[in-house]
Amino acid sequence: MQRRYRYRIEPTPAQQQMLCRVFGCARVVFNDALRVRNEAYQAGIKLSDSEIQRLVITQAKKTTQRAWLAEVPSVALVQSVNDARRAWRNFFDSHRGNRRGRPLGRPKVKSKKDHRQSFRLTRNGFGVRASGRLALAKVGTVQVRWSRDLPSEPSSVTIIREPDGHYYASFVVDVSAAPLPVAAAEAGVDVGISRLATVATTDGVRTDIPNPKHLARRLRKLRRLERAKSRRQKGSLNRDKARRKLAVVHGKVARARRDYHHKEALALVRDNQVIYVEDLHIVGIVQNRRLARAISDAGWGQFVRIIGEKAELYGRTFYSVSRWLASSKTCSTCTHCLDELALEARQWTCPVCRTVHDRDYNAAKVILAAGRAERLNASHESGRDRASGFGGAPVSPPTKREARGDESGSTPTAA
Repeated sequence: MQRRYRYRIEPTPAQQQMLCRVFGCARVVFNDALRVRNEAYQAGIKLSDSEIQRLVITQAKKTTQRAWLAEVPSVALVQSVNDARRAWRNFFDSHRGNRRGRPLGRPKVKSKKDHRQSFRLTRNGFGVRASGRLALAKVGTVQVRWSRDLPSEPSSVTIIREPDGHYYASFVVDVSAAPLPVAAAEAGVDVGISRLATVATTDGVRTDIPNPKHLARRLRKLRRLERAKSRRQKGSLNRDKARRKLAVVHGKVARARRDYHHKEALALVRDNQVIYVEDLHIVGIVQNRRLARAISDAGWGQFVRIIGEKAELYGRTFYSVSRWLASSKTCSTCTHCLDELALEARQWTCPVCRTVHDRDYNAAKVILAAGRAERLNASHESGRDRASGFGGAPVSPPTKREARGDESGSTPTAA
């Protein structure tokens, strides 16, 4: 499997100027490729990928308007054209139903005003020297802060400039799976706001993962920096300094949240053989303006994605339960489902069996039971195998696509 290893790099001022050139050239080529493909599509002309690459790189270098493209590594330009091609194909596949997830919009042009810039190089455009320095084509050797060794030879590297002005190198490497010893427990995970997650295991143990609320803790400082930035004149150096100070704090929040998610996900994967998580429609949930900031601060999507990645790496099973499962309203004891349950109700009593439930822990137990039932149902000899989908009778309510009778609909899986 392929994974990314990211390191901080420290280019010299001259190298930073050259990197800015590469960022700009890659951005221009990407936009030119989008424009050429869009014009050809509207005119009803079919252009091959190699023809588009020849138009926006090879022929463009011979013109006076794009002669400066020859000053940067051609590998970065070719990869930028490939990114534009992939963006168009993802757009068409999404609307044809050949791509999972929500429908994607048309590819957008990249802006030089975006403070996060990047370009990618393949193996013939970079190399790691024995001294530990990173050699980049037409840029030179750059100092790298190696926090850990690369497990294998990298196949590509993406050079990134973050809004706070720091530069990073993100390597793509092949990593072999490292299965952990088989664990007896299975876990159902219910994500939340007051607690990041509530975990119910098959051995009856409840685990609460606290929500540190990284953004909320720095919100006062962020507001002060935002006010300071708003008082600076647009386009001035002082405004850019204020913007960078604000970006530094946002970067610290993002890194702290990601580090916390990695640690908690590793502990969850280490102790459980199978992890069941509800496939929430987070993009739709954050449309609620009263909950959007709290949900984004918790980082549900990133946390669930990291759990899936670590489960794959360490030989665990990660399973997504249908988002239409009424996990909060269903009694985990007698399976009675309430008609309504207010969001502020953190505890409720089942009207049938009179069991008092903690809302989050009850939801985790329902997710665990439903996930185990679906896995058992999927592995039944009369149904299809797990690799091709679910078999037998459905346990959870059908998705919208399944309700329409669309056979091409796919079951939600981990991102």
